[in-house]
Amino acid sequence: MAELGAGSLSLGDPAFNYQEHELNERLKRLYPAVNEEETPLPRSWSPKDKYSYIGLSQNNLRVHYKGHGKNHKDAASVRATHPIPAACGIYYFEVKIVSKGRDGYMGIGLSAQGVNMNRLPGWDKHSYGYHGDDGHSFCSSGTGQPYGPTFTTGDVIGCCVNLINNTCFYTKNGISLGVAFTDLPPNLYPTVGLQTPGEIVDANFGQQPFVFDIEDYMSEWRAKIHGMIARYPIGERLGEWQAVLQNMVSSYLVHHGYCATATAFARATETMIQEDQTSIKNRQRIQKLVLAGRVGEAIEATQQLYPGLLEHNPNLLFMLKCRQFVEMVNGTDSEVCCLTIRSPKSQDSYPGSPSLSPRHGTSITHLHTGGADSPTCSNGVTPSNKSKSHSGPGSSSVKYPSISSSASSSTSSSPSSVNYSESNSSDSTKSQPHSANSTQETSDSEMEIEAEHYTNGVVESSSARIMNGTYKHEEILQPDDNSIGNGVTEEGWSNGRQLCGGNQAATERMIQFGRELQALNEQLCREYGKNATHKKMLQDAFSLLAYSDPWNCPVGQQLDPTQRETLCSALNSAILESQNLPKQPPLMLALGQATECVQLMARVRSGSCSFARVDNFLH
Repeated sequence: MAELGAGSLSLGDPAFNYQEHELNERLKRLYPAVNEEETPLPRSWSPKDKYSYIGLSQNNLRVHYKGHGKNHKDAASVRATHPIPAACGIYYFEVKIVSKGRDGYMGIGLSAQGVNMNRLPGWDKHSYGYHGDDGHSFCSSGTGQPYGPTFTTGDVIGCCVNLINNTCFYTKNGISLGVAFTDLPPNLYPTVGLQTPGEIVDANFGQQPFVFDIEDYMSEWRAKIHGMIARYPIGERLGEWQAVLQNMVSSYLVHHGYCATATAFARATETMIQEDQTSIKNRQRIQKLVLAGRVGEAIEATQQLYPGLLEHNPNLLFMLKCRQFVEMVNGTDSEVCCLTIRSPKSQDSYPGSPSLSPRHGTSITHLHTGGADSPTCSNGVTPSNKSKSHSGPGSSSVKYPSISSSASSSTSSSPSSVNYSESNSSDSTKSQPHSANSTQETSDSEMEIEAEHYTNGVVESSSARIMNGTYKHEEILQPDDNSIGNGVTEEGWSNGRQLCGGNQAATERMIQFGRELQALNEQLCREYGKNATHKKMLQDAFSLLAYSDPWNCPVGQQLDPTQRETLCSALNSAILESQNLPKQPPLMLALGQATECVQLMARVRSGSCSFARVDNFLH
């Protein structure tokens, strides 16, 4: 148990919590390569690793001497709670002399685990110290060497360990005193020693800003490391490396659906694109559906375009279905979104859903409206009958696939196939087909995942909008419109939303879908055995119904649109893998491996790797 004395802050104290937050932020900024779950940083003195003449207080940051102080045999030291992690690259701490006491026989430095604590730091092997009474440095010896000035009450002494070149230097009141020790061993602990009555010191492991500008010193070394990497000789393999990198960049662009950019890059570098444009666009549009919260349509599109994919990936199918249930709660999935704008006469029934069984394909159903004036819902988007487009500041021309999977007019027949090779636009504009082999360039904004106008996952039409299941007709979206996608203003964001848009038929459809989802889970358990991940996923999704306001509840983070991104990536990777293409871009794999390699090298005492962050070379 830590020793707590006068001036200590308790865990529940707001001041303590603020100080801990400041400490955490400062340590992350100073030592970004350190994983504290594996190698914790020193944060205080250890109440267990000290001599009996040492007393601790103020959250184990203040050290005072409580021995007799007659001679060197009465010296006492204390080590920090943890050794300095190798991944720091450069480590720094400071000690303020609160009182020099009787004689000022104080030592500040480093020591290895097991070094005798009945001594001042520097007197024994694997122990290093800078002493205040004479200004000498002691390196594993009882005999000191002249180093710097003496220090006394009010002075702040800093100790910096450079794990890149294994040296140590001290600072006094923010001024560097030069290198004191070289060839330091690994796994040293910050250490302080006292010897005479009245000596009191306070440690700063990052709880407060340092007097010495350690961040500037770190920046100098970071620049040195980056310069060394930049100057690394490439030699005769330059052409070979360029070809590999160009292929990696090309595959990255294709993976994420940047079709026009990939085509332009391939033309400029004379590289080949392994996937045809139609396939790229199909994947991109499925991703759009998932990111828009229209998961049911994404499932149907996937099963139509890539038959058998989800049948052979039951875990992925289950993830998609769970997400579809969440989007039903959110009011963004088209199965409930369409129901919320139907006329009252037709709210006693709802369309069927795609088959939940991974063994079966899907059927496309139709939604009949209640009258001539009732809007037709196609995938949650209300079509405009006017063939005019608005170009005002609050509107946009939307390019989007017209996947008729959830609704159509009462007279239309079920389509046997869906043309995903076209660059679709809003209902008021015509689609222009694109051939897979076409050399015509299309701007990235038309075919790639760019910032489009979504209202909580629903595309805005030029003359009508659907906002979380609420149909609202208006001519132009005004620039000062406060809506953010749920039919409510920001002020009413949390209070205005309702389950499934507040529609009873949609709620009933969601409940039935939940039963079907439970049945799917039971079926998968019978066929593949129990799955703890599936169980947790299902429980979290169903738990949303236990709260009157699902958006502000302990499991409400599921409704955050950013939660769609992981699922979108998983589905995209599965599609690519089914086409015998890499499920992850080689560029990302290379970056991941390089990052992990650098971090591993930093942890095993290659100090320069702590400053060789891969991210810094990607700009």
